[in-house]
Amino acid sequence: MDNEPDQENLEQNPCARTTEEELNMSFSLEASLSKFSCIDLDKELEFKNDLIDDKEFDIPQVDTPPTLESILNETDDEDESFVLEDPTLLNIDTIDSHSYDTSSVASSDSGDRANLKRKKRLPDSFSLHGSVMRHSLLKGISAQIVSAADRVDAGLPTAIAVSRLIAVGTSHGLALVFGKDQNQALRLCLGSTSVGGQYGAISALSINNDCSRLLCGFAKGQITMWDLASGKLLRSISDAHPPGTAILHIKFTDDPTLAICNDSGGSVFELTFKRVMGVRTCESRCLFSGSKGEVCCIEPLHSKPELKDHPITQFSLLAMASLTKILVIGLKPSLKVWMTFPYGRMDPSSVPLLAWHFVAVNNHVNPMLAFCRGDVVHFLLVKRDESGAIHVTKQKHLHLYYDLINFTWINSRTVVLLDSVEKLHVIDRQTQEELETMEISEVQLVYNSSHFKSLATGGNVSQALALVGEKACYQSISSYGGQIFYLGTKSVYVMMLRSWRERMDHLLKQDCLTEALALAWSFHEGKAKAVVGLSGDVSKRKAVVADRMVEILFHYADRALKKCPDQGKIQVMEQHFQDTVPVIVDYCLLLQRKDLLFSQMYDKLSENSVAKGVFLECLEPYILSDKLVGITPQVMKDLIVHFQDKKLMENVEALIVHMDITSLDIQQVVLMCWENRLYDAMIYVYNRGMNEFISPMEKLFKVIAPPLNAGKTLTDEQVVMGNKLLVYISCCLAGRAYPLGDIPEDLVPLVKNQVFEFLIRLHSVEASSEEEVYPYVRTLLHFDTREFLNVLALTFEDFKNDKQAVEYQQRIVDILLKVMVENSDFTPSQVGCLFTFLARQLAKPDNTLFVNRTLFDQVLGFLCSPDDDSRHSERQQVLLELLQAGGIVQFEESRLIRMAEKAEFYQICEFMYERAHQYDKIIDCYLHDPLREEDVFNYIHNILSIPGHSAEEKQSVWQKAMDHMENQVLLFKFLRSLLDPREGVHVNQELLQIPPCVTERFIELLCQFSPDQVIETLQVLECYRLEETIQITQKYQLHEVTAYLLEKKGDIHGAFLLLLERLQSRLQEITQHGGNTKEAFPLKGVEDTMVETIALCQRNSQNLNQQQREALWFPLLEAMMAPQKLSSSAAPHLHCEALKSLTMQVLNSMAAFIALPSILQRILQDPIYGKGKLGEIQGLILGMLDTFNYEQTLLETTTSLLNQDLHWSLCNLRASVSRGLNPKQDYCSICLQQYKRHQELTDEIIVFSCGHLYHSFCLQSKECTLEIEGQTRWTCYKCSSSNKAGKLSENPSENKKGRLTSSQVKTSPSYHQSKGEPPARKANPEPALDPQQMQAFDQLCRLYRGSSRLALLTELSQNRGGDSCRPFAGSQSGPAFSSVFQNENFQLQLAPPPLAED
Repeated sequence: MDNEPDQENLEQNPCARTTEEELNMSFSLEASLSKFSCIDLDKELEFKNDLIDDKEFDIPQVDTPPTLESILNETDDEDESFVLEDPTLLNIDTIDSHSYDTSSVASSDSGDRANLKRKKRLPDSFSLHGSVMRHSLLKGISAQIVSAADRVDAGLPTAIAVSRLIAVGTSHGLALVFGKDQNQALRLCLGSTSVGGQYGAISALSINNDCSRLLCGFAKGQITMWDLASGKLLRSISDAHPPGTAILHIKFTDDPTLAICNDSGGSVFELTFKRVMGVRTCESRCLFSGSKGEVCCIEPLHSKPELKDHPITQFSLLAMASLTKILVIGLKPSLKVWMTFPYGRMDPSSVPLLAWHFVAVNNHVNPMLAFCRGDVVHFLLVKRDESGAIHVTKQKHLHLYYDLINFTWINSRTVVLLDSVEKLHVIDRQTQEELETMEISEVQLVYNSSHFKSLATGGNVSQALALVGEKACYQSISSYGGQIFYLGTKSVYVMMLRSWRERMDHLLKQDCLTEALALAWSFHEGKAKAVVGLSGDVSKRKAVVADRMVEILFHYADRALKKCPDQGKIQVMEQHFQDTVPVIVDYCLLLQRKDLLFSQMYDKLSENSVAKGVFLECLEPYILSDKLVGITPQVMKDLIVHFQDKKLMENVEALIVHMDITSLDIQQVVLMCWENRLYDAMIYVYNRGMNEFISPMEKLFKVIAPPLNAGKTLTDEQVVMGNKLLVYISCCLAGRAYPLGDIPEDLVPLVKNQVFEFLIRLHSVEASSEEEVYPYVRTLLHFDTREFLNVLALTFEDFKNDKQAVEYQQRIVDILLKVMVENSDFTPSQVGCLFTFLARQLAKPDNTLFVNRTLFDQVLGFLCSPDDDSRHSERQQVLLELLQAGGIVQFEESRLIRMAEKAEFYQICEFMYERAHQYDKIIDCYLHDPLREEDVFNYIHNILSIPGHSAEEKQSVWQKAMDHMENQVLLFKFLRSLLDPREGVHVNQELLQIPPCVTERFIELLCQFSPDQVIETLQVLECYRLEETIQITQKYQLHEVTAYLLEKKGDIHGAFLLLLERLQSRLQEITQHGGNTKEAFPLKGVEDTMVETIALCQRNSQNLNQQQREALWFPLLEAMMAPQKLSSSAAPHLHCEALKSLTMQVLNSMAAFIALPSILQRILQDPIYGKGKLGEIQGLILGMLDTFNYEQTLLETTTSLLNQDLHWSLCNLRASVSRGLNPKQDYCSICLQQYKRHQELTDEIIVFSCGHLYHSFCLQSKECTLEIEGQTRWTCYKCSSSNKAGKLSENPSENKKGRLTSSQVKTSPSYHQSKGEPPARKANPEPALDPQQMQAFDQLCRLYRGSSRLALLTELSQNRGGDSCRPFAGSQSGPAFSSVFQNENFQLQLAPPPLAED
């Protein structure tokens, strides 16, 4: 912000003007500033569409408005909510319900004052609007005020009034009148110190409209009137209001004989000046009595000379603000109340403010009253209708984030606000945007607090009025002619809006060129706020601003080149110009000054190669968006060369197709495009530069034709070229330019003919003798048959039915048939595409093409060839597309069906049967088609349920389905679709109520056709009987399935014996054939059966006693060891090692359920091993010992880790509990007294981890204690009552930090203990959990389900203490002993505990 208060600041800022220059400009422009307010009204009328406020609330007129007496007789109860005296005058509820949503940074969506106070500070608007206000110190007046205080004991300044003169009142009763010229000379010194001693300080001043009279109000209640021409005292009034009260306000109205005064008693009086027989008199009339409500602010409506004939002026309106309401009354022709408006609840210390101004709304100029108290500004528009009645409508109100102490209109669109911390805010009224903020604390503003307290008369005022007066500065701020004067204790400052040129110059002097250009553009577009000095019509204003912007752009370019770093990396220079050059380009194009951009600016920036490159790159987005056309040839050439040098060829291609390249070297550009594979650009240059459409196709054909003719696979680059060629041909035949735009209409027929002639050429240019006929059509058909035919189909649709078009169509069709039918190098899909294309063309009603029907028969035989099994689905799909496209009329249907059935084209058969309504035969098509046999039931359902089929057709389908149901395969598929939920058909089994016999029938069929899926299916089925199902599985000898069902039945031993028998039989097979074969398949069967048996034993061992477990595991072990016993050591079995590995797997699995000594004893007691040597079982024993060693090592490691983890956790918990707490303040957060206060000895200090400190008595008074298990618990008052003042939140999830836990509370004595004082009482260290916390804890436990660390350590310590007990051995017999390590869900949770919070 540009502050110019004194000479020092001026010297520090070389861009600032001298004070004399400022004053000269201020006062010499006074008349023009006065005119600007009128211009603002005119501008508002001119731009009425932008300024009309659609959201108005009309106040309905009432027949009998309340009288002044009725209002005066009402009592004001400030403890109750304010209501309207007459609800019909202004419906507050309706207004508030239509709150205005605005994106203004100065508004808020919430009316909560606390929320508004917490709102973040607004962003700095300097970059958007520049410096809007200019303020200057009036040095001459300021110096004379200080001099008068020293020389004549005038006292300190107390009040100021401004018109064509400046009047300053002092604390010793003097009124100093200064001129507003450049000299600021003292014109008059009115009054004397002796009179000041009698009357007190001047508390209010007012100058009438013609600047001939001055009214002075004094602190002791007297009023004087002075002649400003002669300096004579005209009147001295002491009886206009009750004695003993100070004059707070005195205001002239537009009528020079009528004034209004407001005293410290809250009363308002009308003063009428008369002159009878040469005698000057004053008559006083009470308008508002302070006994019924104290008025602290008054504001009469003043109209400017140009608005003196406004119809509203005849009422002489007066606005009054009491401590509870706003009143608008009319003094003429008779006293009448027009509006009352209550504040609602407000901060009692906030200052009521009133301000009038004429504004233009809805194409009419009317007065608007702004009133506010606190942080909300209301705007009331006053209008007079044709009947003479006054209507008041409420406009959009303004929410602020600060409290106001002054509100001043500077013009009809801009207001200046002063907040309680002496910061000025310039606001645009309509958008509510904050334009500028500035500190004025250096003014040392004079406050009128002593007069509101009426200290000169003994302080006989109410406390409410005295509280308002703490920030009252009504008499210290005065506005006139677009200028605002601020009275300080030793100075006077003047503030005004800067003109648009000043605002730009101010930014330029601060070297903010980018911001200056942005501000200038806002002036150019008419979007700027608080604009002064820019008049005339729109075109004239734009021209003036544009000229100034051009000057700034030249300066900006010079500065960019001058400040470019000479040394350093090239990236630094590029970044510098990337920050500056785009600004020049953008604004030149916005101003539509391409001449300036491509001549002077380009020449200037070309002096630096880096700047030139950045300039050219800036043009790219404008060219690509077609916003920049008509580039000069030199710039265009430099642009292409620049991107070519930087290897940005894709950018070059995108630029070329958007430029007019007729001024460039066409051949050079074409060569560049071809070398860099810029095919789009090459085609564009040929088309636009030379009107040549065939040459690009010839170039592209030369690239893709050779590999296609040789049968090679195209590269990615060649595929791209082929696709571009197809698109290019399509565009040419459709009359569109490639890659964008349209071909000129006069060239469209010529281009179409040229392209067709090119495509149907018999041979290419420079063709060899081996070239086949029609090379171009052949190449495109080989490249992409379907897309090429689609291009032709679109072209045929666009052709008109003239003779030449018909000839072209028939010609191209004949060529297509000749090329594809007479050659065998096309696939069935490609041939099918051709005949599908032909069928579509022949099916058109206006078809003129002729195709021999014999060709279709040949294609049918080709596609249905029974000798060719390759591409079966492809050939069927091609034929189906051909029939659907209309080719059905080209075939004999009976022959077509026979050939389709022979070729197994069941979809073709379905298509034909559906045309003949033979729906029952379609069922056979589904059943014979392996890809669609599962969909047969859906088809049957659709035929039977969907309307549109006759009863005979449905009956035939039903009968056909029933006939097929006798086939068990179809029945099996039906039951699987119905019963198996994995098939994707979700059937509600309860509603269906399928009997068990049906499910068992499905299981029997499943055993026949899919025996491998029986177990998986049984796991998801429900409705079947176990006994019957077991009989079914036994019938089909599915032993694994039978074992599963026996286990489900509860016959564990029976299931085990079944699997054991299966295992023994497979082991026997290995024993019998093991010596003759090395096949791994039998061994794989043994391993699978053994794994299933082990899984059965493991699943059920948990629920069995020790004896029952041994009955399962030992027979399994013996079965695995038996083959090893039979094999002699001299002739070892081929699978001996594999069997030993499987035996060890059994031992490892049973070790978790059978004690190790029992296993060893059983092995040693075996008669085979008992008679033999230890070496025969050495492998088994060593394997068991290795397992034991591994488990012992794992156990010891785990125990050590758990012990370390527990020790680490306990250390952290102990450190957290013993950590000291640091309080945020040294006083209690409730009583706000120091914690060292003298108090009862039982009072203690309680400190929470959140930093809040309390006395225990204070917490008890706020009910912040909880009794849990007979002990007192404390909660932080501030944290727990953030939502409900002083009460605990009922929802535990809303509790903030500060709720009590064992590590959050510590207490200490209130002050240093002396002898005999009891020690500080500590809070209960036991934490208490509420139900929601308990629920969260349970969820955490379930998430990490497992044994606690304490249980693990306890059992580990017991096991390590005894030698004969191992946790994994399970040597204790019976179910009484249960180890945590024998739980199948046991998992080690080795994640470290969470870190303790600091």
